Amino acid sequence: MSEKILVIGANGQIGTELVIALRNIHGSNQVIASDIHNPNQDNNTGPFELVNVMDKDNLRHLFEKYRPTQVYLLAAILSAVGEKQPKLAWDLNMVGLIQVLDFAVEFKTAKVFWPSSIAVFGPHSPKENTPQFCIMDPNTVYGFSKLAGERWCEYYYLKYGVDVRSIRYPGLIGWKSAPGGGTTDYAVNIFHEALKKGNYESFLSAGTALPMMYMDDAIRATLSLMNAPAYKLSIRSSYNLGGISFTPAQLAEEIKKHLPDFKISYSENDPRQAIADSWPKSIDDTYAQQDWDWKPEYDLAAMTADMLTNLKNTI
Repeated sequence: MSEKILVIGANGQIGTELVIALRNIHGSNQVIASDIHNPNQDNNTGPFELVNVMDKDNLRHLFEKYRPTQVYLLAAILSAVGEKQPKLAWDLNMVGLIQVLDFAVEFKTAKVFWPSSIAVFGPHSPKENTPQFCIMDPNTVYGFSKLAGERWCEYYYLKYGVDVRSIRYPGLIGWKSAPGGGTTDYAVNIFHEALKKGNYESFLSAGTALPMMYMDDAIRATLSLMNAPAYKLSIRSSYNLGGISFTPAQLAEEIKKHLPDFKISYSENDPRQAIADSWPKSIDDTYAQQDWDWKPEYDLAAMTADMLTNLKNTI
């Protein structure tokens, strides 16, 4: 049976690249991109639908029209933006998820993917090699909406049999689209500013270590999880996923190997620093390794080289 795949939030940082990958695998007409805004250039090669994930009637229309076998729900308000609009962030992140899960039950959607985040961890979570199961006390709206979402995903799996799968993404770094307002955005912005201006002011301090991942690895991980046999999956909340952990200072030093004149400075009293300080420094993803053979391909050096090479052609 051929797949019919619906991607909600297709214009975002993950969606832009995921739609391309899915269309390369399944064919352009089998992957329906959707977003609240008109399609960007990258996902304008196949079917596209305008949809607000909070508009239940419009969302139902999409399910009725396409009868998707897989749904990727990527629409969300991220950490830094969420702190400016907390109630909207909660409503969008929660209502959108529950409506999609309800339609997955009604229309018998075979698989649902929903991204969680390292934001589910908090000040009392272990900082080094943060385990799959530990204290989770997020202190941002984004974080506790993701933690609540994880519980809903597992609940719908256990109560209704929805094959919902999820990853706790670390900070994601890619060159094909702009970041979406998260605390880890510095690790994308720094490359743009390095090439444009030769300098960058980081909103995080020099020694702030955070888990990160190159977008190529994130897309590969997502597809690997979705392609894994259901019987192999032991986590139905959301899988820890590890990639690279580094600080702004370490990233700047790697960039200087390619751009020797690059300079970095650090701002003070940015509210994103407090968010970053509550998050893990590194992630233990043993369950992902065991259940679906996860292993990242990009380290800091390979990611930096690839980002600069590709961005030079776009800036």
